This record gives sequence, structure tokens and C-alpha cells, in this order.
Amino acid sequence: MAEFSFELDDDQKAVRDWIHGFAADVMRPAAAEWDEREETPWPIIQEAAKIGLYSLDFYAQQYFDPTGLGIPMTMEELFWGDAGIALSIVGTGLAAVGVLANGTEEQIGTWIPQMYGDPDDVKVAAFCSSEPDAGSDVGSMRTRAVYDEAKDEWVLNGIKTWATNGGIANVHVVVAVVDPEVGSKGHASFIIPPGTPGLSQGQKFKKHGIRASHTAEVVLDQVRVPGSCLLGGKEKLDERLARARERAKTGGERLKNAAMATFEASRPAVGAMAVGTARAAYEVALDYAKTRQQFGRPIIDNQGVAFQLADMRTRIDAARLMVWRASWMAVTGKPFDSAEGSMSKLFASETAKEVTAQAVQILGGNGFTREYPVERMHRDAAIYTIFEGTSEIQRLVIARTLSGVQIR
Repeated sequence: MAEFSFELDDDQKAVRDWIHGFAADVMRPAAAEWDEREETPWPIIQEAAKIGLYSLDFYAQQYFDPTGLGIPMTMEELFWGDAGIALSIVGTGLAAVGVLANGTEEQIGTWIPQMYGDPDDVKVAAFCSSEPDAGSDVGSMRTRAVYDEAKDEWVLNGIKTWATNGGIANVHVVVAVVDPEVGSKGHASFIIPPGTPGLSQGQKFKKHGIRASHTAEVVLDQVRVPGSCLLGGKEKLDERLARARERAKTGGERLKNAAMATFEASRPAVGAMAVGTARAAYEVALDYAKTRQQFGRPIIDNQGVAFQLADMRTRIDAARLMVWRASWMAVTGKPFDSAEGSMSKLFASETAKEVTAQAVQILGGNGFTREYPVERMHRDAAIYTIFEGTSEIQRLVIARTLSGVQIR
């Protein structure tokens, strides 16, 4: 029987410690400044690129970790450092994964290097899916891509929103509707090369948290891209659409569930981000409780505070275990029969909100000021119950999976 262990191996520990060092020495000292500036921390991204932390090679190595723990371990440590800066560092990965998952070898080799640039000239990429009227409801997507056969070009029109790095990216990956008759199966992804006419940045959002990460609308007005920019190619798309049209006649729900399984596999990474932020806030609160004197003794001597810290740590560890379980299931091909991916994201994101709120409470008035980092962590934590599917959507996915009923 194969040995079972929760222990990271020596290589994983070395990578974890290396990332932790960068998070502690480079990200943490700069976190408050970039949060206040609400700007992309280009110097920090460049530092990450110089040591190989901001690179396709590094994330590919973690993605292909056979235990499944490479990515959640990386996300936890980076987001322990600072959520806004961390999202600026990992945001390009969303677009890169989109190309890796759907692109041809030529597209992968051509476009992904342009997403990252090099240490002397770093670039970022943007994955553009959400729209003003299509967030959780991907079936309401309106951005259209129409094929101009005479010129072998695709013409895209629409507005994308909530795009990390939107408008400032060197390369944009845009999801658009090519066949509205088959719902989400009628979507395709397109590369928008640098400098393509018709693509512009719309509103840049001033956010409650993760303010060092650039979030904006992306406007597509008669954007023309070569046929080679359709990820996977036209022949593959035509074959997929033909199957979708046939199956939709009798197997629509099965197709919907297959699409949902793709999202399930990506959600543990967001859970790991939430674990990192929660752990950071807990550690600040624990240190504060040991040193803050009230009534002649440290406040951790009081059960009211000590029990809070015990609950915080228990929830963090439970959240991490759920994230690791789902990540292991994803990499080993285990089916999410109980929506374990959504479970991990739901529990971890709700844990981050609760733990950071408790940290603010333990610090009292100090926790409510920007002199202490828990105030920023509490603001940052709010995003985890929103992006990559809200907590309500996670509960809907879990309930549908467990019951087999299309609960609405």
C-alpha cells in the first residue's frame, strides 16, 4: 500500500520557504504603499521576475506537481505576503492557463512568452470573461465574435468587466460568443495581440480591497484579429460546435455539468489565496494578543481572546485541508462527486472573512487603523467570497451536485 502523508517533501519545503522569504522581505514592506497608491506594483513584479518567481516555467512546475500541492502552496505563501501585490503577480497566470488549456502548440509558444516579457521588460496579461450583465450567469454573455471568411479574421464587439490587468496587458485573452444557440458551449477564446486597434480600457475600478491589483473594463469595438488568434483553431471549434448542437437536443444538462467540472478544478487555488490572507491576519492577532497588556496582563490570558484565536487557527487548518484535498483530487483525476472544489473555495473564503474580522476585533481600535495590517487584510478578504463564483454560487453548485436537482 502506498504511503499516505500530509508532509511536504524536501523540494516542496524549499520552494515554500523561498516564496515565503520573498513575501516577507519584498512584498510585506511594500504592501501598505501600493494599497494606498492603487497602482500596479511594477517594481515588485520585476523583482519577482528577476528571481524566477514571475515566469511561466515556475508556474508550470507547480501546476504539474504530481501531489497537486504546488499551486495551493504557492498561492498561500504569496497571499500571506499581500493579497493585492500577489494578485498582480499571479493574475497573468489566468490568461496563460487559458492558452495552455485551449491553444495549439504554436499558439502556446508564440503568446505565453509575450505575456510575461523578461526581467528587464516585464509584461502582464489579462483574461477577460465577465461582463456587466454576465458574471455568474455565463449564459448571458453578449460579447460576440463573427468570422469574416473572406479575410480569415474574427471581428469582436462587446464590453468585458472585472478584468485583472484589463487594458494595461500586453496580451488579452477574450471569451466571446460564436454560437448563441448552444449556450456556454458556443463560447470561444481569442488572443488579442498587443496594439490591436479597437481594444481600449474602459473604467478602472477603485476597489474596497486588493487595491494594488489593476481591475478595469475592456472595450472591444470592431476588434479584428487573424484566424490564427482563435485558440485551438477553426477546425477544432467547428467540430466542437457540431457536437454541442447535436447533444444539446437531448443532453443539455450533461453538457452543463461537464462545463461546471472545469470550474471545480480551478477553485481550490482561490481557496488557497484565502487561506494565506487568513493565516496572515491570525498571526498578527496572535502576536498582538501576547504583547498587548490590559489590566496588568497580556490579553491572551483572557479566555475570550484565547478562544477566539483557537477558533481562528482551527478554521484556517480545516480550510487548508479542504483545499489540499480538492487540489489532490484535481491532479489525480478524482471526480468531484460532492463538489469538493466548490466546497474548498466556499469554506476557505468564508474563513478569510471571519478570521480577518476577528483579528480586527482582537486589535480593537488599533485594528481599525491603517497603522496595522489587519485592516487591509480584512478589506482584501472580502473579494474571496465574490470572484471565481460567489459564495452563493458555490452553495448552489454543491447543492445541485449532492441532490441531482437543478436548484435555482
